[in-house]
Amino acid sequence: MSALVPGIEDALMHPLSGDVSVVRLLVGYLKVLEQEQALGTPDLKRAVIAHIHDLAAVIVGAPRHTVEIAHRRGLGAARLRAVKADIAEKLAGGDVGAAALAVRQRVSPRYIHKLFESEGTTLSHYVLGQRLARVHRLLSDPSYAEHTIGGLAFQVGFGDLSTFNRAFRRHYGVTPSDVRAAH
Repeated sequence: MSALVPGIEDALMHPLSGDVSVVRLLVGYLKVLEQEQALGTPDLKRAVIAHIHDLAAVIVGAPRHTVEIAHRRGLGAARLRAVKADIAEKLAGGDVGAAALAVRQRVSPRYIHKLFESEGTTLSHYVLGQRLARVHRLLSDPSYAEHTIGGLAFQVGFGDLSTFNRAFRRHYGVTPSDVRAAH
């Protein structure tokens, strides 16, 4: 931290003047990390630690160049995690469009799109992948055997069965019926 915020000891002796939204991001990021059992690879662990340091540095009053780095690195990663958690929560019955996400996350719709572009994807592709994965899990779960495939598709937010079937087949290389029959 002392490398990110020169004179951090002095900064901590005064009330924090950091952006409240960054504090919310840090708390949200820590909650998501707390829920995840394993952080995977050592590289991922180092990245997470760097993101937390970046957020904390911004909160305690890091110099401008450090804040700019934090915006590219830690803040973006924390914001993306928060957006993905929001999508997971609202996937089935809520609005997961860029405008609604932007309002709930207090950013612009363009920023939402840029976050996903930084991962080499788009918001719509991410949401589609999450919906498909959720339907796949439900089709594989014996406790959902009594539900129709169409009902499950609608339950996770698909509005059209033909679009769902085409996307599922394209993504998994099999039909939803094939997945259900295999389990």
